[in-house]
Amino acid sequence: MKFHHVTMLIAFTLLSVDAYCQQFKGKIENKFNQPLEAAYIYNLNSESHAHSSESGTFILDNSKIGDSVKIGLLGYQNKILVLETTNFDIVTTIVLDEKTYQLDELIISQELDAMSTVTRLDLNTNPINSSQEVLRKVPGLFIGQHAGGGKAEQLFLRGFDVDHGTDVSISVDGMPVNMVSHAHGQGYSDLHFVIPETIDEINFGKGPYYAKEGDFTTAGYVNFSTKDYVKDSQITMSIGDFNTLRTLGVFNLLNGNSNQNAYIATEYLASDGPFVSPQNFNRLNIFGKYTMLSPKNDKLTFTASHFTSRWDASGQIPQREVDNGNITRFGAIDDTEGGDTERTNLNVEYLGHISDKTVLKTNAFYSHYAFELFSNFTFFLEDPVNGDQIKQKEDRQIFGANTSVVHNTFLGNTELVLTSGLGFRHDIVADVELSKTLNRKTVLNYLQLGDINQTNIDAFVNAQFDFGKLTISPALRLDYFKFLYEDKLLAEYNLQSETKSIVSPKLNMFFDAKDNLQLFLKSGIGFHSNDTRVVVNNFGEDILPRAYGLDFGSIWKPTQRLVLNTALWYLFLEQEFVYVGDAGIVEPSGKTERLGLDLGLRYQFNDWLYLDTDATFTKARSIEAPNGEDYIPLAPDFTLAGGLSINDLNGFSGGIRYRFIDDRPANEDNSIIAEGYFVTDFNLNYSFGKLTLGVAIENLFDIEWNETQFATESQLQNETNSVEEIHFTPGTPFFIKGNITYRF
Repeated sequence: MKFHHVTMLIAFTLLSVDAYCQQFKGKIENKFNQPLEAAYIYNLNSESHAHSSESGTFILDNSKIGDSVKIGLLGYQNKILVLETTNFDIVTTIVLDEKTYQLDELIISQELDAMSTVTRLDLNTNPINSSQEVLRKVPGLFIGQHAGGGKAEQLFLRGFDVDHGTDVSISVDGMPVNMVSHAHGQGYSDLHFVIPETIDEINFGKGPYYAKEGDFTTAGYVNFSTKDYVKDSQITMSIGDFNTLRTLGVFNLLNGNSNQNAYIATEYLASDGPFVSPQNFNRLNIFGKYTMLSPKNDKLTFTASHFTSRWDASGQIPQREVDNGNITRFGAIDDTEGGDTERTNLNVEYLGHISDKTVLKTNAFYSHYAFELFSNFTFFLEDPVNGDQIKQKEDRQIFGANTSVVHNTFLGNTELVLTSGLGFRHDIVADVELSKTLNRKTVLNYLQLGDINQTNIDAFVNAQFDFGKLTISPALRLDYFKFLYEDKLLAEYNLQSETKSIVSPKLNMFFDAKDNLQLFLKSGIGFHSNDTRVVVNNFGEDILPRAYGLDFGSIWKPTQRLVLNTALWYLFLEQEFVYVGDAGIVEPSGKTERLGLDLGLRYQFNDWLYLDTDATFTKARSIEAPNGEDYIPLAPDFTLAGGLSINDLNGFSGGIRYRFIDDRPANEDNSIIAEGYFVTDFNLNYSFGKLTLGVAIENLFDIEWNETQFATESQLQNETNSVEEIHFTPGTPFFIKGNITYRF
């Protein structure tokens, strides 16, 4: 009898434990039946929690019948669900209703990535109005255009003059944007193939701390994701100063189909710019995306896009010619500069559930890219008869794939998220050319001409241990490179080859001191590769110079409507050793270090008024140079950007944006200064029914400012001696454009 009682007691206990430890499986959607990622699911009774995946699915452990579960996502109404028997028999679909983004609803400890959430808030309260604003959405990142609107922008981040992408890796939907061994410069990143209205999320990180991010991730990375669906079709037309015209069409192709989405977007942009010699700039973009969701919540996506652009440019002009009145700020010395480029992309993405605890994500891509650029930086310094115009040209194919597996499990009471991945990229670049030219027509002589094959294979693993308030995330990344170059200017065939591997460890820690105070400590090693032509000519030396980084900071929400983020950081580079495509030479600058402070502020006054601002203080120096000659040219020491936004106030939306960059050294001894600027932009829109009318003003106060500046030695045709001084591209003067949008 006693044995029978003991058996019943054990059985009852096991049943009770089983009832308590059931898994609640669900899917989070919006009213359009589209999955919602990063929603927070919290069991108010057991205090267990989970986040929804990219496909909207989640598994909440330690739940039982009668428990109350809270579901929340910034920009959506919270929902409370009391669990019933049926919730454990099937996958429960939970629909969240959209609402105005409210900063007071943000709980930092509940976010997978609090800073990315804040950026999503920025994007929602102040949408992107032009392609140039795409990168400006990254806090602390500055851009500058200096060649007719079609050339990739110059980037500045954390005390780096990143050139066109040497120290910031950029991707769109898993496709790399940075071009390795590019005709114009290493890491060249032309993002103009992206239509701003198709962007859904911007994910970024500063420093070399992220296992998934490889080549060029020293100052940081920026990953863009395009929309899986559009709510409405729309047609937009904009007309502005300087013969500026933009037309946009976004068309929903499968309206009303909840398991399949497809849309196409097309954009045409033309402008002469404010210059004496018209830019004759035009760009055409076509983008299409198809997404299919399976009954098991797997997702398959096909994306195709094509982009083509051409332009003329006035180029960088010497300050002395403006000072003596020979040309205006918008004049030119050689107005035959310019170029054309195009890119075609095909991308397939798949998200699949291997099991309840394991998710596979993979993509395969192909890009064809063509580029031709004519520049003249020194005028008649090297060739007093024909001038110093150069041509840089290439034709490229890129093949690649990325795969990652995310597995959730427990080690005792410690939750472990294990992410591992493999990646592959192969570039075939034909006829990479650097030549001397005359009037964009005649090739005077070839400086470089050859074919490049470059392969990068990577693998990484990242373990995230959740100890409650403390999360520790060690990671390891391995990269292998193969460099091949055939110099076509040699009389005999000679294929030069080098290989190199690099291991990059990372360690990040996050501590939730309170629900709304998170401290973090990030550390890691990153790298940027060098141009294949440099690699083979230097016999494998300085192929992958490392970057060593450390960040200590916090994200703090001291009041319901205020969020502050801070980071004190340090970055050491073994070698700023890059290929200078303009001259076909190598410029090693030795070891460098940067010490800085990032500050950010977000404040929401009420439902419709939102303030954001970000500041970065940096000290950047070359370690091996003597004092006074150790400045890093064009490295900014202080930047400030932000604005005040109005969102849906009786049909009105818009805002005022500002950006400031301080004076900075243009050469190593700080004897030449690149002048800073403070520029203010303004936009206002009014929506009624299906129509939206808008006006946008760049450089509201019509200040004189230099968008890009370089210390360059040049010589004009009438000069007997060369002069080294600031050469600049003027920033846009007061520029107004109006637009009208019809949604249907």
